[in-house]
This record gives sequence, C-alpha cells and structure tokens, in this order.
Amino acid sequence: MSPRATFRTSLIGVVLLGTVAAGAALMRARDPMRSGPEQNARRQTTARVKRQDFVRGLRLSGTVEAVQATTIAAPRLTGPNSASLVITKLVKAGAPVQKGDLIVEFDRQTQLAAALDRKAELSDLEQQIRKKEAAESAARVRDSGEIVLAESALARAKLEASKNELLPKIQAEKNDLAVEQATATLNQLKTTYALKRKAAEADLQILRIRRDRAANAMRQAETNAERMAVLAPIGGMAVLRTVWKSNTMAEVQEGEEVRAGVPVLDVVNPATMRVRARVSQADINGLSVGQQVRIGLDAYPNLAFDGRVAQISPIGILSTLSPKVRLFIVLIDVQGSHPNLMPDLTASIDVALDRVPGALVVPRDAVAIAGSRAFVRVQRGSSFDERAVTLGAVSALEAVVTSGLEEGAIVERNLPSPPANAADPKSGER
Repeated sequence: MSPRATFRTSLIGVVLLGTVAAGAALMRARDPMRSGPEQNARRQTTARVKRQDFVRGLRLSGTVEAVQATTIAAPRLTGPNSASLVITKLVKAGAPVQKGDLIVEFDRQTQLAAALDRKAELSDLEQQIRKKEAAESAARVRDSGEIVLAESALARAKLEASKNELLPKIQAEKNDLAVEQATATLNQLKTTYALKRKAAEADLQILRIRRDRAANAMRQAETNAERMAVLAPIGGMAVLRTVWKSNTMAEVQEGEEVRAGVPVLDVVNPATMRVRARVSQADINGLSVGQQVRIGLDAYPNLAFDGRVAQISPIGILSTLSPKVRLFIVLIDVQGSHPNLMPDLTASIDVALDRVPGALVVPRDAVAIAGSRAFVRVQRGSSFDERAVTLGAVSALEAVVTSGLEEGAIVERNLPSPPANAADPKSGER
C-alpha cells in the first residue's frame, strides 16, 4: 500500500472514531437512565407526607386597565378643513394632571387667520346690506310718489271726462283717451312697483345668506381655534399613545403633525384599576362575583395586590384555539394602588377554589389510581410497599389523603401509573 493510501485510511478512521464518540456523548446526555449525579439530585423520586393547609387554586391571565380613563385625540375640525395639526405643547408621559389642566395644544394660527378673514367678510356684507336697504327705502318712496301722481292724474282725467256731454265730440274723445292713458299708467306703475320690491328683496336675501354663511364660517373658525387647546376632562396620569411614523411605532412628540381624530394620549386614574381576564368555559364555574383573588404583575414579580371579582360576562365568546370552546370575560377590581400599576400590563390572577386547613398533603404524582382504588408506595427500609389510601380534594399538583397514610411517611413519586384525569368525586375535580 502506498503512503498516500495509508494516510487516507488513517484519516478516515480518526473521523469515524470521533463521530462515534460524539454520538455516544449525545446519547448519554439525552438518556434519562444514564443521568449523572446532578440529574439524580435535581430529580426528586420521593416526598414526605406533610400536614399543611391545602389550597386548590386556579391561575388566570389578563391585562390591567383603568376603570376611569379617557382618550384624548386630535380634534376634528368643522368646515372644509382637512390639514394636519401641529402639536405645540404636550404633557410629559406619566405626569400627574388635574381636571382642567392643559394637556395638549395644537397650532391655531390657521384657524385664527380664517376667523379674521371671515370676520372682515362679514363686516363688508353687513355694510352692503345696510347700503342696499337704504337704497331700497329711497326707491320705495320715489316709486310711491310716482303712483300718487298717477292717481292724481287719473282723477283729473276722470273729472275732465265728466264734462263730455257739454263739450264737442272730438274734445270728449280726447278726454276719454286721457282717462284710458292715466289708468294704464297707474296700473303699470303699480305692477312695476311690486316687481321692483320683489327684486330688491331678492338682492337683500342673497346678501343676508352670504352674511349668515360668513358668520357661520367665522364661528366655526373660532370654535376650531378654541379646540386647539385640550384640557384634561378628569384627573389622573397622562399616558402617551404610540403612532406610526418613519416605519416604526413611537410616542407622539411636540412639533409633530397628526391627523384629525388620531389618539394622542390617555388620561387614566391610577387609583381605580382593574384586570380584564378571559376564562375558559371549563373554569368559569369556579368563579363568582365578590370572590377574593391575588393579582401579580408579570413585569414586576415582587408586586402583588388583592382583588375582587366584580363582573362575569353572561355570554361567552368564541375561542381562537377551538370553535368548540367558549371564553368568558371577567373583570377583577384591584384593591390598592402603586406607581408601577399601569394600564396594558399583563397580570396573573390566582383564585383559591378550595381550602382544607391542616390536611395531609402528598404530591399528585405520588398517587396512582387503578379503577376506583387509589394507592401510594410507602418507603419501608430500602423498599416500597403499596398502600391503599382515600383521597379528598385534589389539585393539579397536590392531593389530600383522608385515610390510609400517616404524617411523616415517605412516598415514592413519579409512579408508572399516573393519576387519571377523572378524580374521586369528593375532590370536586372537573
């Protein structure tokens, strides 16, 4: 064999040997039967029976929200105005505010300029209306005078026509023509007078409509200018909202533009908070209004509050996990307050469903159930003897033994036959 072939064969052998060694190490690490001293110490195979208070509880998850809260949005302006609003003043995040405090202000120069323009237009239209009314009053007097003159002329013509029997025929005909002419003139003046009044009234009505429109636009602009300053409707704490800007979500800041109707901040009252939780239909029967619970914050593990179930929704909603499961909304009042207790924090709720004081308690995995019989394996010397027991209340982790076992006994855990899902009827397990 050539030296090159010998080197290649040796290299392949080394690679195969390393692969086998790595595989053996991996199998040893994954094999629970070949666990080292650390795994044996970490895994508890026995437990001592203790007498203690047994609590069967239920843990829920929810979100903290404020009972008294209001959302402050950019004001929606009246009138044909769709421009963005610029924030000129904004309260700091987390700052305490009192009712009536200025919390956000927007630039009002556009609205003030529009109000001044509409005010000038309104003043000009009022002047035009007064001028038009004065001219119409003078025209009415002039036209009335012409009608009076025409009536006088008609009266004179009729007086002359009354002498026709004494006058020559040609003069009588002239008098009759004069009466007809005076009558036609009077009728024409009366008809023209009515039409002139209607035309003048129409012109005045147009000016009045334009004046009212200008006055309405001025009031809208003034109202819009007043809306630029937003006062706190309730006392509490300011929580800034996040908006989409520059391809990311961030809190609003002074000097930025926002559209009308966009939420800018929330004012919440931290003195009254509650937790909104969703409870499965399998657990809802264990809850009742007025039930005391313990609330913990996921972001602050050292903080805990007492709570009380305030409301349970009577109608379930469809679960996102399965169409066969319904969820019920439960509102829990938080008793107490803390600066770190803020809205939108996730919370855990511990509910004590059953409590048995001074009970003999064993781990749930130390109890095996075969049919209707429950038993444990009690240590005696170096071996374990099977012993039948009677169970009381059972939880997911612990079980109460009412008979068949004494305090201080050592029982084996992780039995080959795990506890069945259906527990003893006395346990109340669902």
